[in-house]
Amino acid sequence: MERFLRIDRRIIFASITVAVIVSLILQFELPIPASEPVQEIYEEIESLPKGSRVMIAFDYDPASKEELQPMAVAFLHHCFSRDLKVIGMTHYPGAPGLAEQAMTSVANQYQKKYGEDYVFLGYKPGSASLIINMGENLYSAFPKDFYGNDTTTLPALQDVDSLREINFLFDLAAGTTIETWIAFGKEKYKFDMGAGCTAVMGPDMYPFLQSKQLTGLLGGLKGAAEYEALIRKKANAVSGMRPQSVVHVIIIIFVIFGNIVYFTTRRTRHA
Repeated sequence: MERFLRIDRRIIFASITVAVIVSLILQFELPIPASEPVQEIYEEIESLPKGSRVMIAFDYDPASKEELQPMAVAFLHHCFSRDLKVIGMTHYPGAPGLAEQAMTSVANQYQKKYGEDYVFLGYKPGSASLIINMGENLYSAFPKDFYGNDTTTLPALQDVDSLREINFLFDLAAGTTIETWIAFGKEKYKFDMGAGCTAVMGPDMYPFLQSKQLTGLLGGLKGAAEYEALIRKKANAVSGMRPQSVVHVIIIIFVIFGNIVYFTTRRTRHA
């Protein structure tokens, strides 16, 4: 048994590599039950009547794309399938390309027209001051959209004078923008809000869930996969969870096996 305590670490690395490759090649389903915070966002969107206005803040950049872009795509699918008006914007200078790609590709699948069914306002600096400006007058904060159109002429923004007319705001965040939206937006202008964040940020957001300042939360790739499963649009997040789950199982097996061998060997020595 003692030889198992001296297993070459390369064997462990090789096992994990093989597991990842096999799980990427083989297409198999894993159960993905939705957690309560994810379910709450899903139910919030389901409860909105057609024509309701949803604002999405794409507050991330390419460094966080693998976790947050699948969330954005899944959330857009849900909004467009419910015939909701989508308004996109970002506080991140590196986000417009990702946001435009997600909005355009999903909108085309539902034959949605730009300006009528959805709008992308683009990037503007300012953070808290920008949110306050949007809360007072959206047209003043964004006189032009991402493409240079006059925002007062866009049907999707008709009667949306400020954040007070937004039915739901969803912030996809790689930084501190969730807290900023809550402090300077939600608390002042009284709109419902949910969020998506990277996995490492997830635990820090739970106080906002418990205080009901956030309606729901999508955390990391797991949260994105749960949302894809809820809307029955399994895509990149579900595929990404497959190798991740397999690797976690293998690591757990190695940990259990190592402990069994260690205590068995220890008992034998003292016998």
